[in-house]
Amino acid sequence: FRFSTDVPGLTFTDQFLQITTRLPSSNLYGFGEHNHRRFQHDMNWKTWSMFARDAAPIDAINLYGSQPVYMNLEDDGTASMVLLKNSNGMDVTLQPDPNPAVTYRVIGGVLDFYIFVGDSPNEVVASYIQAIGKPMMPPYWALGYHLCRWGYTELDDMKMVMKRNREAGIPYDGQWADIDYMDQYQDFTYDKNKWFGLPEVINEIHDMHQKTLIDNDKKSAPGFNMFDDGVQQGVFIKNSSGDVLIGKVWPGITAYPDFTNPKTEDWWFKWMNFFHDNQSIQFDALWIDMDEPSNFVDGSLTGCENNSLNYPLFKANILGTENDGKLFAKTLCMDSQQHWGRHYDVHSLYGHSEAIQTYNALLRQFPEKRPWTMTRSNFVGTGKYASKWMGDNQSIWPHLHWSIISIMEFSMFGFALNGADICGFWFEAEYEMCIRWHQLGAFYPFARNHNGRGDDPHQDPAAWDQRFIDIVKPALMTRYRLLPYLYTLMFKAHQYGDMVMKALLFEFPRDTIARSIDHQFLLGPALLISPVLEPNQTHVHAYFPRARWYDYHTGEEIPETPTYRQLYTPLDKYNLHIRGGHVIPWHEPGNTTYESRKNYFGISIALDENHLANGELFWDDGESLG
Repeated sequence: FRFSTDVPGLTFTDQFLQITTRLPSSNLYGFGEHNHRRFQHDMNWKTWSMFARDAAPIDAINLYGSQPVYMNLEDDGTASMVLLKNSNGMDVTLQPDPNPAVTYRVIGGVLDFYIFVGDSPNEVVASYIQAIGKPMMPPYWALGYHLCRWGYTELDDMKMVMKRNREAGIPYDGQWADIDYMDQYQDFTYDKNKWFGLPEVINEIHDMHQKTLIDNDKKSAPGFNMFDDGVQQGVFIKNSSGDVLIGKVWPGITAYPDFTNPKTEDWWFKWMNFFHDNQSIQFDALWIDMDEPSNFVDGSLTGCENNSLNYPLFKANILGTENDGKLFAKTLCMDSQQHWGRHYDVHSLYGHSEAIQTYNALLRQFPEKRPWTMTRSNFVGTGKYASKWMGDNQSIWPHLHWSIISIMEFSMFGFALNGADICGFWFEAEYEMCIRWHQLGAFYPFARNHNGRGDDPHQDPAAWDQRFIDIVKPALMTRYRLLPYLYTLMFKAHQYGDMVMKALLFEFPRDTIARSIDHQFLLGPALLISPVLEPNQTHVHAYFPRARWYDYHTGEEIPETPTYRQLYTPLDKYNLHIRGGHVIPWHEPGNTTYESRKNYFGISIALDENHLANGELFWDDGESLG
């Protein structure tokens, strides 16, 4: 291992810090949040920026969260991770062989490095995750399949989706409601006209042993009791003059709760509890969105002062600063005031602080059950309090591949339960692509079909034709069959910092080919998924590292590994292989996790070259805190 800062150029000022560190090798992984095209970094002077921003995961720009950490894999299979614990905006520039290095340029804070070393990449990632906070343990039902759409124009739209998927026999556990249900897009309200009868529908969902999740955009608008109460309690972010900062989001004129303020948690819980108990909207989990924080105007309705915080001399290559240098583009003024300090310094901690307070509030609301919160924005350690989805992806073929890379990265960052919207969020999903995406997404740690509003049609399985249902249902049923294995992986992540979904290199660190494989992935150490990621393909060029591998469906062994194989994969087939030496627990699948848990259990045994195998099963009631 080598961590050397003897390269010239060290700079330390209040608003500009620069340091270069040499790397042991050019096998570099991590840094986020971005839409990386490869899991293994391109070291050819590529620059990546980190600063939480509401931006769709399309181009190579800084996205919803900040994860200033990388893993370096050496030729002998040992590994190291380096975290720069700094929430300010920054650039990292990667330098290629023969002298690989990383140069940091940061707009503030301090150079607070944490270094982790290990004999393997699995070991070093586990050490890192144990240090920043091990992932939350989700309830069992969270591992089921979920349906959502931004664009249920009224309650009847959502009821129609629920009805047709139940009738089609599609297994699913979670019915989500995006901001459509709200009264004027105000948190902890619902539209009693278009969504009249929502409490009764939620009761029906519970009667079917399914769950309801609702979106909250954590903004508060004047004219609502929640806003007036927040002003009185002093829980909103203040501008540089000490007045409540006013921006604009879905409710229109909007104030932003300061989730770094301990008082905000009581206010947040008060209105959450009122909505659940007094309004009878008995949700089971919360979805926090737009938590970068997002703003439809730059800074505030009255703009931002022309000072060094809002217009620093060095802005990093952050989205929004390309033209007039607005660091506050699509977010808040950098000189606004929060309990933890200036927004300039704590901006990328907004989603993290909200996740903490939402987790704590849910603990108070459901004191005997595990809280579940889904977040978009994130920072180091957020996975201890929330799971993560990848934001507003698109219904295009490249996003299938890119989703694998993002999910594997966030597994390294400490998010065990994470995934991307199946079939894409924006634009119209193609028939073949949506099938292939279900065959891929059935093996995401978090599996949800979700798309945006507008003229684009529904894309839930039953919205298509019977052929579509007949093809995707077996993949979803396989997911439900394997939930005991997936749940055990979640427990090991929660208990030990293990990864649930990961790249092949973590199990085969000395395999030089595995180091760059990112079109296949592993669930835990034992299941290999090799999906179709391009249109009109009937074969997958799949790599099998040195081990015994068995086709999950037929039991046929892949001979003479390590090797590439052309796997015949027509539209109604997906590739799943079991690694020798492992025992996979499973149960007969039902159409919900509730039904599945009542069915009989089995195990699948795959022998290694020594005719041995072992496995584990963690089992409990699936929801209690104990």
